[in-house]
Parts: sequence; structure tokens; C-alpha cells
Amino acid sequence: DLLKNIVKSVKIPVQVAGGFRNEKIIEKALKFAQRVVIGTLAFSVLPDQKRTLAELLAIFGNEKLVISVDHNDGKIVTRGWKENTDLELVSIVKKLAKNGFTEFLSTSINRDGTLQGPDLKWLQQISEIENVNVIASGGISSIEDIMKVKELNPFGVILGKALYENQVTIEEAKEI
Repeated sequence: DLLKNIVKSVKIPVQVAGGFRNEKIIEKALKFAQRVVIGTLAFSVLPDQKRTLAELLAIFGNEKLVISVDHNDGKIVTRGWKENTDLELVSIVKKLAKNGFTEFLSTSINRDGTLQGPDLKWLQQISEIENVNVIASGGISSIEDIMKVKELNPFGVILGKALYENQVTIEEAKEI
């Protein structure tokens, strides 16, 4: 309900993330948000998961579901960054893209909130995968970082700490 109220108070498209781990909650969120980000659900079988990932794709479509490929040095992490996996970032994105997913949110968790710059190595590798739209997240500290990320042709970029600490403005980022 909190997310719904926030989305209704703005006049921009909004994607929501965090804890979307079953079909019912995804469906509810898509009534007010344009897109839902799923992470843990994409990489594990949860007790309340009634549908497979392929079925969710068929129901909601690839433009409504964003797969969160949060990683630590190229290894997928799940459950709010608390659970490490042996899943390789690049091979997972390739596999999911082959299965029809096109939207990915990639957060380098060891860079997130650090203002140490984005993890360009992994971002470049997944940005080169055919039919994949990548939203880059983690470590962005300046306009220069945004320009470096832009060279990799991502779908978008998430600004967090740099925005909150006035190191980057939305207006500056939009110009790039």
C-alpha cells in the first residue's frame, strides 16, 4: 500500500522492487506500477511460488518483468544480498535472454553505496548480450561515471548515494 501511494503521487513511470516473490503480489503491483523487479524469485523455488518463471513471463510479458541480477564480482546474490550463489552473472543473463526475458537490473553489490565508481567490467559483458536492456546500478559517484556507463549503451542507470549527496543532479544525468 505504501508503494501504491508513492506511485500515485508522482506523474512518472515507476518500477518497483523488493520482496516480489509470488504471482499474486506481482499482479497487485502491476496495477499501479509499470514494471516489477524480481530477483530471488527468478533464482530459487520458493514455498509460495505456484508458477515457473516461464509462466510468469507468459502472463506478464517481458516488458513488465525486470530480472534483478545483483552480483558480487560476477556471482549472483539473492534474498536481499544475504545469500551467495554459484550462478555466473553472464551465463545467467544469456540463458534468461534466450528464454525471452529482455529487462535486467544489474547491481554490483560490492560497489553499491560506496561512490567508488561502477563495475564496468561486468556491466560491459552483460550489455553486449543481444536483446538485453540493462539498467546499471552500484557505485556511481559523478557525471563522469554516468558518461562511462553510457558508453556501454545501457537501457538506464540508477542513481542513489550520488544523488542524495548532491554529487549528481537528475537534470545533469538526463542531459547525458
